[in-house]
Amino acid sequence: MELLNVILVVFLIVCAIAVERTKDLLGAVIIFAAYSLTMAVLWLMLKAPDIALTEAAIGAGATTILFVAVISRTRRMEK
Repeated sequence: MELLNVILVVFLIVCAIAVERTKDLLGAVIIFAAYSLTMAVLWLMLKAPDIALTEAAIGAGATTILFVAVISRTRRMEK
């Protein structure tokens, strides 16, 4: 179980760096959604199901939908 926690935390760090470095805004939103889902799994493993559910619903669900809606109305690539 400890190894899984370390792998998930390393994945979170990689996702955070990838979101910051990508120029494709839609790609950044997808990476951010993966970050949020991974964070929800970590909250669940820490025995905090209420926070995990909130993270999954708001972080990966609503925020991703709002970001995609905004990107659809603007340019996809950053200058």
